[in-house]
Amino acid sequence: MRNLILSLIGLVVCHAAALAADAPKTFTVSEFTFNRPEKWQWIEVSSSMRKAQLKVDDAAKKESCEVVFFYFGEGGGGSTQANIDRWLAQFAEPKEKLNSKVESVTVGGRKVTYVHAEGTYQSGMPGGPKTPQPNSMLMGGIIESDGGNIFIRLTGPVALAKASQAEFRKMVESPLTKK
Repeated sequence: MRNLILSLIGLVVCHAAALAADAPKTFTVSEFTFNRPEKWQWIEVSSSMRKAQLKVDDAAKKESCEVVFFYFGEGGGGSTQANIDRWLAQFAEPKEKLNSKVESVTVGGRKVTYVHAEGTYQSGMPGGPKTPQPNSMLMGGIIESDGGNIFIRLTGPVALAKASQAEFRKMVESPLTKK
């Protein structure tokens, strides 16, 4: 029995290593090809609404952030402002208590809107049960495109999310800064 358990553990470890080796360094959502930060894990998408999914672990692998890419096609998914409002409404606290910030920049001729909020994030599917996650942060990036906007959302513990800000922004802008 002990040998069977050790063999199964070995298979799981080998499988995890193989998956990490197969993780794409770049991936495409709509017309944009993004660079995946090296230490961020590639996760198989868990919903047809999600076009790409990543996981960011802290050094001790005790906490993680989820990064999700959404694309709904031309005219789909709502406006930039509608998505900002939807993201901020996913917190238990009212908007004025979220330390929220919205910033629009132009990168490679494209408008990119960044959203930042901190508080008790309510994870879960729209209309379904919610799981409160106190001391959480949401970073969002919206790339505007005539072919349909790309919505990118990172959620997780405040400290890890803040430590991931530079890589998040670099990843969001990666398809817009390529020569």
